[in-house]
Amino acid sequence: MAQALAAAIRSSCAHLGKLVPTDDVAVALNTAFMGDGAVIHVAEGVALARPIHLVFVNAGARAGLDLRPLARRDRERRARHAGAKAMSASNADEDQVNAALELKVGDAAHVDHVKITGAGAGALHVSTLMAAIGAHARFNEFLFTTGAAVVRNQMFVRFDGEGTDRRASAARACSGPPACRHDRWSPTTPVGDCTSREVFKSVLDDESRSVFQGKIIVRPHAQKTDAKMATHALLLSDTAEADNKPELEIFADDVQCGHGATSGDLDEDLLFYLKARGIPAKEAEALLIQAFVGEAVEGIEHAGLRDALMDQVVAWLAARSNHRPSSSRPPSASTSG
Repeated sequence: MAQALAAAIRSSCAHLGKLVPTDDVAVALNTAFMGDGAVIHVAEGVALARPIHLVFVNAGARAGLDLRPLARRDRERRARHAGAKAMSASNADEDQVNAALELKVGDAAHVDHVKITGAGAGALHVSTLMAAIGAHARFNEFLFTTGAAVVRNQMFVRFDGEGTDRRASAARACSGPPACRHDRWSPTTPVGDCTSREVFKSVLDDESRSVFQGKIIVRPHAQKTDAKMATHALLLSDTAEADNKPELEIFADDVQCGHGATSGDLDEDLLFYLKARGIPAKEAEALLIQAFVGEAVEGIEHAGLRDALMDQVVAWLAARSNHRPSSSRPPSASTSG
């Protein structure tokens, strides 16, 4: 990105800041302070045999990072953009990251985007995706988050053509001292005959907190839109908190749209079933948590990525098991939908 901006390469940066215009403060701050990033252009007729993997590493006592990747996928065929993975050194308690990805998906193209975030216990991570999707295209998005004191993931997605299929899912595993993870998803459908599916899963332990704010906007004349949004939280302690706010704004009359939100603890009957067959309590809990998160992870088509993400879930469960004894009875919680 730095080289393209310095050389004023119009074709590389023509879409910068213009794909999905927003007045979001985090995006404005990123634009003001961005120093570098990546420019990816996948030409028409090109299919990537392997994922593009972007790794951003922060280290230092007070590390800061403002990144602006820009990706463009021309018509037809398929690309996998597997990243970005943001990492922080364990001593970077004041680490701050503000990343913004702009993605243009051409007509009939297929793009899979996977973002993995792991940061220090005191880190602040803000990430924004702005995607414009063409007609008859397929766009799959997956987010996986662990660590950090505050994480905010934002997605602003616009459908620019009919017959588009967009799938978005996310999973997060949070534990430790009070922390907040805020996800804001806002797809807009100004054209009709599009499909959108969103599934968000949270596993919350100790005093962690999750906030989900999702809004589907169906513009006038966007008939035959099929959009559904669901957010589910698994609370492993009495002090964990999940705040969910799914919204629909529909200005067309021939649509199928819905949303739902649930929160609860581990199923006592399933725990009893597993323990009655000789599975120790901690392992029984881990199996149920893996199954809960696995529903979101299974949406990833790339088998290697699915396995890698489940390995991270297993690692988080192992760390949780080491510092917290298994409870004899799961905490109480309420369910709404």
